[in-house]
Amino acid sequence: MTLDALINEYAAKNPASRKAYEKACNDIPGGISANVKYFAPFPLFMKEGHGAWLTDVDSHSYVDYVLSYGPLILGHGRTEILTSIEQYFAEHGTMLYGTPHELEDIFARKIKEHFPGIEMLRYTNSGTEATLLCIRTACAFTGKYKIAKFEGHYHGGFNEVLVSVNPDVTKAGDARHPIGLPESAGISDRMLNDTVVLPFNDLEACTEILTKQQDEIAAVIMEPVFGGTIPATPEFMQGIRDITKKLGILMIIDEVKTGFRVTLGGAQEYYHVAPDLTALGKVIGAGFPVGIVGGRRDILSMASPKGSDILDSSNISASAAEVLYHSGTYNGHPMILNAGLKTIEILEQEFDALLARTERLKSGIRELYAKHGIHVLTPGLGSMFNVVVTELDAIETYRDLQKSDFETRKKMDYALLLNGIYNKPCNRYNMSTAHTDDVIDFTLEAYEKAFRLL
Repeated sequence: MTLDALINEYAAKNPASRKAYEKACNDIPGGISANVKYFAPFPLFMKEGHGAWLTDVDSHSYVDYVLSYGPLILGHGRTEILTSIEQYFAEHGTMLYGTPHELEDIFARKIKEHFPGIEMLRYTNSGTEATLLCIRTACAFTGKYKIAKFEGHYHGGFNEVLVSVNPDVTKAGDARHPIGLPESAGISDRMLNDTVVLPFNDLEACTEILTKQQDEIAAVIMEPVFGGTIPATPEFMQGIRDITKKLGILMIIDEVKTGFRVTLGGAQEYYHVAPDLTALGKVIGAGFPVGIVGGRRDILSMASPKGSDILDSSNISASAAEVLYHSGTYNGHPMILNAGLKTIEILEQEFDALLARTERLKSGIRELYAKHGIHVLTPGLGSMFNVVVTELDAIETYRDLQKSDFETRKKMDYALLLNGIYNKPCNRYNMSTAHTDDVIDFTLEAYEKAFRLL
């Protein structure tokens, strides 16, 4: 079947989702609350989730490999999480204090047990907020105001990092010296000039670029596993750590995707590299909105209020400009930290089995493609990976990924949607503890059916 024929069959099979989408378009721009949730001709609207499964408004059931783009590492509605939330309300009577509470420090100590680069931390409400605060912190600490990011890497939806996330390589310049391209309307030339784009896994080129601008660049921010798909080589990761130290540039590891997915201590534990700052999100909150900025004690101490509160009109004695401002009513939300702590406790017991089942699924997918004469790679680390249709033996950069056969991958994803497997076309696979062997069996059988359909 052609891709158009598959999309038409998908649309015909999901009339209730189409209707819900068309209604939503009257009230919500594009009918969706986040651009990433859209795919053509309309996204599925879900109504239930249990374990590894989702059910849509047309009452079709799917094995869920999106898992809300990563955070549901225990699957949907894990009993222990639901019970912990019920018990929390029964014992404490409220969902929010608006004051400090002891669980903030208990959770912080649990995070520090696992992440070697975190000596102190502050809570945020999302991974995007965490990366934003990392960048502000780096600028405050160094007194420099440019940042460097890598071509293809995503760090949230704010101006400084909406640069060269998915650039047109015909316009992005030389692979070793990428040109920064805007990824949204509303990005000024000043923002583009203040964001330096680096080539991933090319230490020599990165060293050259960073050395030339060392007096202007506050920090290098990176996804250690780009897009949850392409890992940094160990040599590259250690090399970036060494060169940033040498040049007085801070190293920020964005562990929003990789935290508790690569290892329980994230990619920094896997690579044995301690960054200056770490951004966390997604997995640590059991599906609730949460993020963390962690890092060196001397850097994070800048956020100590020192009697300064810019929202206290009676307090004009302290200089706000001397303090790294960070605040938020929902930071350190007690109910979320309670659920997050339970999530970590479960993962400490079940993580190895999750990794083993991830490897089984990856192997099964590769074997099925090979059986049909198609070469694929399943790059990634830990409990997330991608399926890349390519003639290459390995992919190490954004531009390597752009050489893959997206058409075949997209056809397979629509065929899988028709056979009970939910993944946004061309998205990575996220695994959970709920993806048991019988779920993997179902998935591989759906692949066989999808190949027959194609």
